[in-house]
Amino acid sequence: MPSGLDPRTGLPVVAMVGGGQLARMTHQAAVALGQSLRVLAASSDESAALVTADVRLGDHRNLADLQQLADGATVVTFDHEHVPTEHLHALEAAGHRVAPGPDALVHAQDKLVLRRALQEAGEPQPAWAEVRTVHDVTAFVDDVGWPVILKTPRGGYDGKGVFVVDGPDDVAAFLERHGTLLAEERVPMMRELSAQVARSPFGQIAVWPVVETVQRDGVCAEVLAPAPDLSDELATAAQELAVRIADRLGVVGMLAVELFQTADGVLVNELAMRPHNSGHWTIEGARTSQFEQHLRAVLDYPLGSTAMTAPVAVMANVLGGAAAADDWAGPPLDERVHHLMAHWPDVKLHWYGKGLRPGRKLGHVTALGNDLEEVRARAVAAARYLADGIVDDAFAFEQEH
Repeated sequence: MPSGLDPRTGLPVVAMVGGGQLARMTHQAAVALGQSLRVLAASSDESAALVTADVRLGDHRNLADLQQLADGATVVTFDHEHVPTEHLHALEAAGHRVAPGPDALVHAQDKLVLRRALQEAGEPQPAWAEVRTVHDVTAFVDDVGWPVILKTPRGGYDGKGVFVVDGPDDVAAFLERHGTLLAEERVPMMRELSAQVARSPFGQIAVWPVVETVQRDGVCAEVLAPAPDLSDELATAAQELAVRIADRLGVVGMLAVELFQTADGVLVNELAMRPHNSGHWTIEGARTSQFEQHLRAVLDYPLGSTAMTAPVAVMANVLGGAAAADDWAGPPLDERVHHLMAHWPDVKLHWYGKGLRPGRKLGHVTALGNDLEEVRARAVAAARYLADGIVDDAFAFEQEH
């Protein structure tokens, strides 16, 4: 039997670094395809480790743990991008297939590497500079003005490692704490968008509709698909931009291009080379979910249809409420799930099995329909009730009618 196939099924073994909710939902897609998903998790109570049969406990920063994960697998892929780039080169040198490869993935790992690549390609992005001193920042501000955005080149996500700086007095402390930083202009954006594509080693590309992502406190709270009131011309331009980036960087698997929409078009904010929060709606809202598509792409299978299953899809994240550090406030979790299913029978729930923590992504809900305002109201009300036990006006109206 060829290397990398499960001897029990004759089908591929996909090894995923990381045991979070993205791996958990990828595992669900793998089950339907008959594939085996092997997960490298930091602990046995991580989201994916709770449901996946083949779990390897280890540290993604440890090369020996990565090698153990890769041995006997068809391909190694990712739930997150925090693996040291040199370790991925070592895996490739040892004969393991990594998708996306380290030369592509580094653009999602290091924001300075991404900015240089986009500049070389002439793609639209915010004004930026690599800064090491207060003078570097003030010289940059001479061109763009205050406030300015400072970002850690590596390791930031969900608003972490991103700082809004209003003047030079705040800069020194950030530089002392973090060293070299990326400085960006504060873009006068209208909203945030996401363009997702999948690319196979063969070069086949699949593109989903461009979506709007609604951020709160640096965390994605809602995704509206397709992005409302987005012109066909700008939607096509955003999709073509994502395809160009995927091709130029040699991405294999999923690519999410996070975008700022401005009065003049779109600018690239960041990249994710894995399934992404902005694509969770595809589980119910598209013929092929981002999770199945990622598996198809990294295995070089033909890609699936990305057509929407309804005119509108809205995903709302269930975020841990203020009381989550101690316990649920209000009805217990199982009771909330019961009521959610009773009052919104068409809203689909995905629970991640994670411990409670304020602001943490605990799960998500997705609603489909024809009218954006109505679909969004259902999704947001259901997510809020599940997170906080709060009965808002929309919920109360349904109770009364």
